[in-house]
Formats: sequence, structure tokens, C-alpha cells
Amino acid sequence: KGTDLIEANDGAQVKVADLGGIDSLRGQHNGQNAAAAFATLSALCIEGDRIAEAFRSFPGLHHRMELVARSGRVLFVNDSKATNADAAARALDSFERIYWIAGGKPKSGGIAPLDEYFGKIAKAYLIGEAAKDFAKTLKGKVDAKISRTLAKAVAQAAADASADGAAEVAVLLSPACASFDQFPNFELRGEAFSKAVLELDMVRKSREVA
Repeated sequence: KGTDLIEANDGAQVKVADLGGIDSLRGQHNGQNAAAAFATLSALCIEGDRIAEAFRSFPGLHHRMELVARSGRVLFVNDSKATNADAAARALDSFERIYWIAGGKPKSGGIAPLDEYFGKIAKAYLIGEAAKDFAKTLKGKVDAKISRTLAKAVAQAAADASADGAAEVAVLLSPACASFDQFPNFELRGEAFSKAVLELDMVRKSREVA
């Protein structure tokens, strides 16, 4: 329920954990994952407090809504494993203000099924073979720029996100495409995103201060 994990037992509902502030467990889908983990560990007689504390140390998965860096209000999130629209939907649903990097080798259906999330996208940066088709889908709905390459998309999205006055914004790589037009696999695409992010002046300065 929101960020609260609720255990229902014989009609009673009790809050057993709070997932708020855990970047690796953002989103409804991760709430479901946490609920399954809590239920399994409870059945193994692990105390609820220990489970709740363990959630806070969960590092998440590489390339799946992975928080690469934070610069003030701006989050940089690597979701390169989202190689189709359904996978990208989970990430888009997890943030409120998004600078979205999408594209690559397109799959059947494109990004039209993501229409319900377009209102969360401040701007889209389109790369790879799918860029022109994605731009057509987004026309009149989302401000979009054909960036072509991932490196350009990261630089453009970072500049725009840093000027956004929202309390929190996400520069999100969630391509909704395969990587094979520009990268051998989604892992290398995610690594290229992370490298480009960590080379940004705004990120380097934030890391120096930290």
C-alpha cells in the first residue's frame, strides 16, 4: 500500500516494513517482489524486523532500474534490461518526472502501449534505429528529440533535467528496444550509459562533495 508493506492475517492488517527511500525497491513491481521475499523469509521463521532491515541494504540488480548516480535532485537510472515496452512500463511507473532515453532496435508494437505513462515524461531522447518511429508515436504527446547516440542523449537529458525545478527528476535509460543496432547486448549498453553519466561535470562535482 504505497511504500508500506502490509501483512494480512485472519482479517487483521499490520504494517511490517516501509520501502520508502529505498532506491533499489522503487515501484509497484518491486513492492510485489519485496512482499514475496517477506512471505518466504517469514515462513522460514526469520523475524520481521530483520527482513525489513535487510531490504535497506539490498543493492538492486545491474541494468534493472539501477541508480547509477545522484546529483542534487537529479537521479540517473540505468534500466538497460528493459528491452521491450512491457519492461519499460515498470520503470516509467516508478518515477513522477522523467527525462527518458529510449530507442535501439525496435520490437513489435513499439512504444504505443506506454501511452498511459506519457504524462510523466518531461522530454524523450531517442536513439538508434527506432528513433524516427518513436518520434512519430510521441508527436503531440511528449516533447521529443532525436539524439541518435546514447552519449548525446545522456548529455542532453542531464542538461535539461538539471534546469527542471521539480523536487526530484529522473534521467532514465529504459530503451523499450533491443540493443543490437548499436551495442552487442543490453549489458554493454547499460555500461555505456553509466560511463557517460559518471563523466558528467554535474555528477563528478556531486561525488567530490560527497
